[in-house]
Formats: sequence, C-alpha cells, structure tokens
Amino acid sequence: MTNALSRLLDTRDWLMADGATGTNLFNMGLEAGDAPELWNTDHPDRIKKLYKSAVDAGSDIFLTNSFGGNASRLKLHDAQGRVRELNRTAAELGRDVADASGRVVVVAGSVGPTGDIFAPMGPLTHELAVEIFHEQAEGLKEGGADILWLETISAAEEYRAAAEAFALAGMPWCGTMSFDTAGRTMMGLTSADMVTMVEALPNPPMAFGANCGVGASDLLRTVLGFAAQGVERPIIAKGNAGIPKYHDGHIHYDGTPELMGEYAVMARDCGATIVGGCCGTMPDHLEKMHEALQSQPRGPRPTLDQITEVLGGFSSAADGTGEDDGPKRQRRGRRRG
Repeated sequence: MTNALSRLLDTRDWLMADGATGTNLFNMGLEAGDAPELWNTDHPDRIKKLYKSAVDAGSDIFLTNSFGGNASRLKLHDAQGRVRELNRTAAELGRDVADASGRVVVVAGSVGPTGDIFAPMGPLTHELAVEIFHEQAEGLKEGGADILWLETISAAEEYRAAAEAFALAGMPWCGTMSFDTAGRTMMGLTSADMVTMVEALPNPPMAFGANCGVGASDLLRTVLGFAAQGVERPIIAKGNAGIPKYHDGHIHYDGTPELMGEYAVMARDCGATIVGGCCGTMPDHLEKMHEALQSQPRGPRPTLDQITEVLGGFSSAADGTGEDDGPKRQRRGRRRG
C-alpha cells in the first residue's frame, strides 16, 4: 500500500520533518499545565499557523497537535470524552495546510505515551493500552492524517501496544523512542534493543528512530547505534535544539539555527533518512536545517569525536550498549517540546 510518505521516500534520499510543538505554542500564549490539544478547537488559527510555519520552512512532514491526545492524558483535563474530536480536528487542520501547500507534505498524526506504567508496577495492561491508542488512531484517521507518528516512548510494551492499535486502525506509521538515560530509554532500552524489537513486530513502522532526549550529540550517537545494526528501514532523527536553560522565568534552548543546520547534515550522514527537530526547534532553526541539507552534499559517517567537536559533548560516557554500562532508571515526566 502506497501513501504520501512512501511516495516521498521512493524519490528522495532525505526528508525533513518539523520542529517543536510545545515550545512554539508557549510562544503563542499556551500556559504551563494547559492541554495543547484543546487549542485544536479553541484556537484553530494558531494551530494552522504552527503547521504552516513548518511547511514554509521546508518541512516535508509535520506532526499534528495531538501528542497528549489519548484518554489517559486528557483525563487530567477532564477531556477524556473528547479523544476522537480533538484528534480528528488536529488532523483536519493539518490536512487543510498540507493541501494548500502546492507540494506533497505528509500530515503525521502525533501519538505520545499514555503517561501510565505497565503492570505489575502500574495500572496499564496491554489490552488497555491498545484500546487507548486505537481510539486516538481512529480520530487521526478520520481527520485525514496520512500516517501515524508514535514518539517519545520509553517502554517496549507501550511501543508494541501502539503497533497493534495502528494495525487495527489500518494506518501506516512511524515510531520513535527517547534515549535520555545514559544512552538508554527511561525503561532501559538501548539503540540495539530497539532495532531488535522493531524488526520483530508483526506490524513494523515505515521508519523508526529517536526523538527528544538530552541533546543533539547524544541523539546522533543513538542514530549511529541504529545504523550499526545494518537495518534497511529508514531511520528518524528528531533532536532538541540544544540544552534547555532557565532564564528570566522561561526555558530557552541554546541551540542556534546555524548549529541545528550542522546537526541536520550530521544526522543525515550518520544514517538518518528523516531529519527534524524536537524541543526548542523553531521555524528559523528549520529554515537553516533545510538550507544545510539542500546545499551540503552527503559526506562520510561522522565519528563520535567529530560529533562532539561540532555539537558539544555527550551527557554520559557511553551509549548504554557496553557490557559494563548498565541502565540508570529514573522516572520523569515530559511533554513533547
């Protein structure tokens, strides 16, 4: 079955995704603690502006404003009964922007984690997770999303449940995890573990990779870990725009547009086919990333030393795949950038 993403992948050797959702919406007036998904109906003009800013900067793919649009997350805002509506609207707004762009632009229905922990440590069962993801997937499908885009996942069980739910919805999908704990996900998976899991799925993603994390350098080390497994499936790199800094009551990311341009080229050369940004990545970052990807020819795979020389040092000594490099597990919440 072909779709907008598969057609682009057949004709291009790199594609650019979008940047941050939360960072951009906070700049538009979203308050901390508010559910961004409610803006799909309350402020549709602002959501369309968000989408259009990515398209105008050169993105081939943008994610819908639906990261926390599952029943478990929306329950925190007493909106668990609006899952289908909010996701459908998120995709409809995206469909309008993509169709008006004059070129092929992929509307990717963003699906984030449930926020719950799997049994026996928590309340989430496989069956319940599938039900939660399926409901969200159907809403995004109704709204006209081209594909589904799972992101910022840390547990293999949640990734598998989403894959099953997306099969029930009959939708193609991509999926990334966040490697933010000494090169592992919060639940202990390494880049090699993810490749093994993805390739064993009955309904594997069209593309897989990493998003968010603790910095561009760490994310590219993870991408190198994916590439080292010899996979042919397209790899996704969606790194943060530097490191967050607290200044004058606000969180700012220290990655400049020029630095993100360097990151984009290095991500492609590390083996990523789909390159985008996550937290802190604004339209001016995307413009420089697109310019760099278009103007700089593909080069040899960067070394770890070259990555740190350009993008800064790693947050940990190893990427979690060494024999003596055990996982450091710690719980911490996150919304997508």
